Amino acid sequence: MTLYVLALALIILSIMGMPLFAIILAVAISGFLFQGVDLSVIAIELYRLADTPLLMALPLFTLAGYIMAESQTSRRLVRLTEAFLGWMPGGLGIVSLVTCAVFTAFTGASGVTIVALGALLYPALKKTAYGKDFSLGLVTTSGSLGLLLPPSVPLVLYGIIAQQMNLGVEVKISDLFLAGMLPGILMIVLLALWSLWSIRKNPIPRAPFSVKEALTALHEAFWEIPLPFFILTGVYGGFLAISEAAAMTAIYVIVVEVFIYQEVKISQLPDIMRKSMVVCGGILLIIGASLAFTNYLIDAEVPMRLFAWIQAHIHSKFTFLILLNVLLLLLGAILDIFSALVIMVPLILPVAIGYGIDPVHLGIIFLANMQIGYLTPPVGMNLFIASYRFQLPVAEIYRATIPFMIVLLLALVVITYWPGLSLMLLPK
Repeated sequence: MTLYVLALALIILSIMGMPLFAIILAVAISGFLFQGVDLSVIAIELYRLADTPLLMALPLFTLAGYIMAESQTSRRLVRLTEAFLGWMPGGLGIVSLVTCAVFTAFTGASGVTIVALGALLYPALKKTAYGKDFSLGLVTTSGSLGLLLPPSVPLVLYGIIAQQMNLGVEVKISDLFLAGMLPGILMIVLLALWSLWSIRKNPIPRAPFSVKEALTALHEAFWEIPLPFFILTGVYGGFLAISEAAAMTAIYVIVVEVFIYQEVKISQLPDIMRKSMVVCGGILLIIGASLAFTNYLIDAEVPMRLFAWIQAHIHSKFTFLILLNVLLLLLGAILDIFSALVIMVPLILPVAIGYGIDPVHLGIIFLANMQIGYLTPPVGMNLFIASYRFQLPVAEIYRATIPFMIVLLLALVVITYWPGLSLMLLPK
């Protein structure tokens, strides 16, 4: 009975507009009080979170992304990819997909990608055979492509939550980085093929590959190109832990953007740090509250009851994965990615492990669903940001993204039912 009362309270408080962390914390406190558990358990959880070495990676990667978003990285990235990919059939579409995916992977915020790159890519795409609607859908969809690519902040967050649950199964963030690469590339490739198919009857004239332009673009982005290789080599070469790689990334980005390119002034750094830490602070507060709530759920045996109920009604792993995708797509339509992670991972992860699903694979499935959720009404973030950026009705943008959503759903099916795609790069 207590669980039903708490669920009802959660819904009412959400409708009233109370902050998410306050709702979760209030429900956790109420649950512990009903059970007669000392509330010091909440403070213990907050301390345990603060004592997690991996926690440093979250604000540091976020800071690096915010600094890059304030510089001219987006312009250099567009020029670089256009120089090397623009000669291909449908080259500008492929350039848009690759550029947005890489930029989102580092900034960690889909909306930033649309704002930063939309002004460069949308007008150029619209002038070609792609036309207005297709160009609008392409740019809006591309804004969330990099969520599966390292060093994506949601990947780091999923790893932190999974590790804090102590389920007896190790979930390394380095494994999540590797696991997300092929599924992320699959989404980019399928969208690129759709872009090519869409202009098959009206091919776009291609500019020949220019060695001079390629060398100029390389020289211009010389200091930013090594960054992803620096992170991956440091982590998988055993030279750096994830938190150390995040710290080195933040330092490197500050040196490059402030002192080498001189596009971000030293006087701007405090404000950029404030903005990025406000975002991180909100995330960490929600994580701390959700871990306390997770403890209550475990004490009340909610995951075990949920698993027993699901097993009684769903006997097939295949069917469970179908229902899991439906649930996550619905959640992606009403929750932002960070809220969905901290609320649902503690509930879903133990059940998925019970069905024999690898927790790393589950993380990729989860984020692939949330990526599509950025495009799904009523709370699809990309729809509203693109509406504001391009001064167009949300309904028009939603219609433009429907073909791309179908392609991403096809990719989601492959990612869900082919675990090897996510797990084949992991060390044995």
